[in-house]
Amino acid sequence: MGVTGYAGMELLRLCLSHPEIRVTLLCSRSAEETGKEDLFPHLPQAHDLPLLPPDPGEIASRAEVAFLSVPHGSAAPLARKLLSEGVRVVDLSADFRLRSPELYPLWYGWEHPFPDLLEEAVYGLPEIHRSRIREASLVANPGCYPTAFLLSLAPLYRAGVIGGGKVVVDAKSGISGAGRSPARDYLFSEVDGTVRPYAVGGKHRHLPEMEQEAEALAGEPVRVVFTPHLIPMSRGLLSVAYLTPCREVGEEELCRWATEFYASSPFVRVLPPGRIPETKWTLGSNYCLLGYTVDRRSGLILAFAALDNLVKGAAGQAVQNLNLMFGFSETAGLLSAPAFP
Repeated sequence: MGVTGYAGMELLRLCLSHPEIRVTLLCSRSAEETGKEDLFPHLPQAHDLPLLPPDPGEIASRAEVAFLSVPHGSAAPLARKLLSEGVRVVDLSADFRLRSPELYPLWYGWEHPFPDLLEEAVYGLPEIHRSRIREASLVANPGCYPTAFLLSLAPLYRAGVIGGGKVVVDAKSGISGAGRSPARDYLFSEVDGTVRPYAVGGKHRHLPEMEQEAEALAGEPVRVVFTPHLIPMSRGLLSVAYLTPCREVGEEELCRWATEFYASSPFVRVLPPGRIPETKWTLGSNYCLLGYTVDRRSGLILAFAALDNLVKGAAGQAVQNLNLMFGFSETAGLLSAPAFP
């Protein structure tokens, strides 16, 4: 559902080549406005699939699981109906990411209609919640920025080298992270040759998600100072977190802890000491690359994470969650190497 957006189209691309998935229905509210040949010129395999407005009853008659790649606020009522029909749901919106219903009016401007489902939903970061995702009927796919941020910090929280308190994060994403809806701010002439900070000063909607999950890892309150930027490329995301350690550490220790922590996580790769990831090294793939360094003058740890915001940051992670939910190999349909250059 929501197949005409960037994340929806990426999901379709991945599912069409997945060995265990059969796509039975595509849904979009703009289904009747454009032909499939125009919507998906790069995916001829999809041209014969039915494309209909979203109808939970119709979906339930055709599918075991639904991906919801729809705007925030639109997913919750759809998920409720689908779950009642026995359809499992992977939601790519923010409608089930926050555990507290009180946060939704503050960050999204609406009361959550189904607080009971917030208790049922599992936060879909496989590297942290793998066992719970396997049993879930409703998975809340994380945002792209929180995915990068949390994957870079989780090993350090678990090792006890950082605790609660303040974390400063600077992150940059390709323009596709802003979605596909036409807007003047995203015209080529507006974005080419510039770097644009946005939602600064604690206003970005990913902040409560980042703090919620970081606090669960740290076991104590965490406050995130987060500055995101849009940069003039189609896709890719780089996050840098600045951290105050509880004790003196070296780069070798940091990389060793992260490597051990992700030993059973096929899509997280920890680079050796002194190696810093770049977005290009993840293009089109479901991999997240991590790198760590220590600023000896300030004593701060710098934790780097690079990923493709449309794959590991959205559609690829959704497929990874589906694989776990249905008992498939976690890597099924997701082992394509990054494209380079």
